[in-house]
Amino acid sequence: MESEEEEPEAKRRRLQCVDFAAVASCDVAVAQCYLAENDWEMERALDSYFERPEEESASESRPSEPAACVDLTSEETSDSISSKASRSETTQEDGSMFSLITWNIDGLDLNHLQERARGVCSYLALYSPDVIFLQEVIPPYYSYLKKRASNYEIIAGNEEGYFTAIMLKKSRVKLKSQEIIPFPNTKMMRNLLCVQVTKCGGLPNNILDVWEFLGKPKHCQYTWDTRVNSNLGIAAPCKLRFDRIFFRAAADEGHIIPRSLDLLGLEKLDCGKFPSDHWGLLCNLDVIL
Repeated sequence: MESEEEEPEAKRRRLQCVDFAAVASCDVAVAQCYLAENDWEMERALDSYFERPEEESASESRPSEPAACVDLTSEETSDSISSKASRSETTQEDGSMFSLITWNIDGLDLNHLQERARGVCSYLALYSPDVIFLQEVIPPYYSYLKKRASNYEIIAGNEEGYFTAIMLKKSRVKLKSQEIIPFPNTKMMRNLLCVQVTKCGGLPNNILDVWEFLGKPKHCQYTWDTRVNSNLGIAAPCKLRFDRIFFRAAADEGHIIPRSLDLLGLEKLDCGKFPSDHWGLLCNLDVIL
């Protein structure tokens, strides 16, 4: 379920996905991948879909670089999603709105790695958030994003194994400092990646959960749901809110107020898998100065 206050550009792209799926007789998630990697140009995306090889590469399960992922820099070259043509982007650029995505992308699962990576990236390209928080990143993802997402500053918690990464849109967010705090007793390669990007007044102690602040909306309550998400093949039903967004209101000089929260990655890909075993979270916030 998508928020009724979804940004105009995102709504337009979602309608394109529905139209594409109707023409190509494919899933909406597949349509989104092809549209995103073809700058949201319908004819070009349809040509790419119908001209694709009949058999996908058998090497998808190997931990190689996901070369089939979409180009996240497309917003810099395509009129269809440039700041001149997009009311959503204009809203962001005037400073009245801030958006972020947080997602555990399950890079440790090598099954259909390339197609799942492509699906994750199509959502990032669809919503083009100001900040992206990724968990369970593996070197192929990181290597790909460093090469292709030139419109984002990418800070990683490590460069081997699996780790977290934070992506900052260069046109919107300025990196001031970063710090990696190790957890000495971890057995799962955990650490805390801290990035300071802005400062507005003091930081009071009242930390709020965005989901609770918005009235605990049912449509985005669970981010890990084995009854719906079959990626891990877990028979026992389990619904948990593993993934959360917390915020602290700034004092005096300005306020950032959560406006909407939605789940991402709810559509199965052509391979029969979801992009991750976790749903992603898309959060839009109003900036009041």
